[in-house]
Amino acid sequence: MKIQLNGAPVEAQITTLADLLEAEGFGGTKVATAVNSTFVPVATRADYALEEGDNIEVLAPMQGG
Repeated sequence: MKIQLNGAPVEAQITTLADLLEAEGFGGTKVATAVNSTFVPVATRADYALEEGDNIEVLAPMQGG
């Protein structure tokens, strides 16, 4: 499946957003996620099915101030 992850093309053999996060090294990391500009909460990532061409954004919280 071809998708966009943070603006970069990715070819991945995954089915859910949780699978993608694990495969791309975000597993266990506190991040915010959006698919096609729609926020996806942590509780629904395991059931959120990705589709060809989806645009996924993964944002990590920033420290400082």
